[in-house]
Amino acid sequence: MELSQEQMQAYVVTLIFDSKPEEAIRILSKWYKVSEPRLGVGVFEGKTKGVAAVYSQRRKEILAARREFLFNPFVMIHEFYHHLRSVSGKHRGTEKQADKFALEFIATYQRTVLKEN
Repeated sequence: MELSQEQMQAYVVTLIFDSKPEEAIRILSKWYKVSEPRLGVGVFEGKTKGVAAVYSQRRKEILAARREFLFNPFVMIHEFYHHLRSVSGKHRGTEKQADKFALEFIATYQRTVLKEN
């Protein structure tokens, strides 16, 4: 089944809310035609103080500081943006750009899924 970009964005947010972040990341990776990053819970020494998650370019891994952050669409999509930028050969991207990317998915979810209920 082919999804439009808006359908894909809303679906990814829904999957993350439904405690299926691995499936959401798989769909994002296929959509953007990039390798799939690993997901984990823990900390990178010196990198996670006060943050919900980080992306390790070297390990190609999104690491959530706590398990519940795996189920936060903003956090997961924000970190996926960093993965997307690092593996696509384009600039690494700023936090502001990663925020904008994640907020676009959430806005699409709000327009489509929440409107239906």
